[in-house]
Amino acid sequence: MAINLGEELVKSKLLSQDQLQKAFQELKQNGGSLRSILVKLDYIDEENLLQFLSELYHIPLIKLNGEQISDEILKLVPAQIAKKYLVLPVERNGPKLTVAVADPSNLILAEEIEFMTGYNVDMLLCTENDLIQAIKKFYGGGGELAGKGATNIDAKDYTFDDLEGDDSFFDDSGDDEIDVDDFDTLVTGAIDNVQVVDDLEGEGGAVELAGDIDAPIIKLVNGILIKAIKIGASDIHFEPYERQFRVRYRIDGVLRKAMGLPVKIKNAIISRLKIMAQLDIAERRLPQDGRIKLRLGKKKEVDFRVSSLPTLYGEKVVLRLLDKSSLQLDMTNLGFEKDDLKLFTNAIHQPVGMVLVTGPTGSGKTTTLYSALADLNRESDNIMTAEDPVEYNFAGINQVQMHEDIGLTFASALRSFLRQDPDIIMVGEIRDFETAQIAIQAALTGHLVLSTLHTNDAPSAITRLIDMGIEPFLVTSSVLLIQAQRLMRKICEHCKEPIEVPDDVLLDAGIPREKIGTFTCYKGKGCSFCNQTGYKGRSSVFEIMAYHEELKLLTLKRASGFELKRKAIEVGMRTLRQNALRKVMNGISTLEEALRVTVED
Repeated sequence: MAINLGEELVKSKLLSQDQLQKAFQELKQNGGSLRSILVKLDYIDEENLLQFLSELYHIPLIKLNGEQISDEILKLVPAQIAKKYLVLPVERNGPKLTVAVADPSNLILAEEIEFMTGYNVDMLLCTENDLIQAIKKFYGGGGELAGKGATNIDAKDYTFDDLEGDDSFFDDSGDDEIDVDDFDTLVTGAIDNVQVVDDLEGEGGAVELAGDIDAPIIKLVNGILIKAIKIGASDIHFEPYERQFRVRYRIDGVLRKAMGLPVKIKNAIISRLKIMAQLDIAERRLPQDGRIKLRLGKKKEVDFRVSSLPTLYGEKVVLRLLDKSSLQLDMTNLGFEKDDLKLFTNAIHQPVGMVLVTGPTGSGKTTTLYSALADLNRESDNIMTAEDPVEYNFAGINQVQMHEDIGLTFASALRSFLRQDPDIIMVGEIRDFETAQIAIQAALTGHLVLSTLHTNDAPSAITRLIDMGIEPFLVTSSVLLIQAQRLMRKICEHCKEPIEVPDDVLLDAGIPREKIGTFTCYKGKGCSFCNQTGYKGRSSVFEIMAYHEELKLLTLKRASGFELKRKAIEVGMRTLRQNALRKVMNGISTLEEALRVTVED
């Protein structure tokens, strides 16, 4: 902290370089903190230093003189912790605990208090002297509160009514506007009022709740789901740990903690989610999968794919949001470069052959395939899909859900498709030799086949098929085009600002020397619109390999993925890294994001 603080003070002309050196000498000789030494040497006024720290760390100031704090709040942080680390709990609002600190750089302290109390921590900044006096006032020399930690919620029984028909948050008289701005109050009501029976593990596993549809636990679950929809999350993670029940949202591909809830209510929340997904609430030893369909007002419907998994401290539940209204099926808005879009569009409009989309989980492959199917969906064609799971339903397309437990696999579904007079077939994923063989056969016998593979880049898909056991001549005869893709976050347009990036950093990233100086790099400063992340929304990055004759010749020779990639670049393929850097040069995303989602060529 000291070096960074000193540099920032010198940059802001609040301190000279000479004064900083003298302060460091004093620090080395006598110890202490840089800020206290700067005040002691009269190099800077304490109030001015506090104001500077507030602006530097974006933490509001607080005056503790006359502040009244209840015993209930003080009990959340034990006296020895408060005294040792100079931290004072001030107030609690829903899942948030506000604490006063003198050192705003101690992020580890904030994390420790979050883990210890189960609440999200917000910090306020005050002078060291004020904080010491307040801790003495409220905790004394140890006293009644010393050593006491967060209190547990009292116990009370609730019983689930038969809610299996409940699939909506609002009745039909509601509108489509979702107002959860008072979310903290919602969480506070649930935490303060919901009380759960201890030792449920030996009672058959089911948490029994009593009350009507407005019971606090139900309000809390509804609030979490609605909040996820409102902020555009793609997944919700409910994670039990020894001393905390954590809820996280995945926003633009990155998990962010939403709240920490008391462990006492984890079973009630999990049971509520399982009731909504029509899962067995008494079964806690085995994974389960289900689906929740929610109506929001008269028009909006959102599906959640639900997965429960037993972990060390209870069941973890992950919900994947499937909001058809937000599904982007216009290929021109997916992030294609113009020439790449033309290549892909030409390939999917061929009458026969195979188009493969590759990439890791969460890279947007399904959205790309759905966009292609939406473009191909005509009354004159019979389109059939084999998916696991079926994420979105489309009129005019025959979609089949895989059920491996009863023998309905991709391979068996494909065999049946070929007897259903198809024109276009979409296979959710080619996982094994049998599926690959039948898909290749379909592409060779008058059908257009679209599918996905899990490979790191486009050329690797060729070697993957051959490794599965497909003969090279069959690959060259059937494959039309292979596309690899990733998702990278876009800079928030509301807080976008230009930044300077050193030339050597740009060169190391892969930007050609002749391009340097011809564009401006940007970043998002962080605002309320983007939840202070600097990013809002995502765009796909593509690597499209048209299967040229030169590549087919290499395939017949069983060339390596490296050789195929080198030849593909020679004949015009732009790699994932190159396309990601183009988005940086066009001001769509940041250099850090390009380096995060792509590997060096």
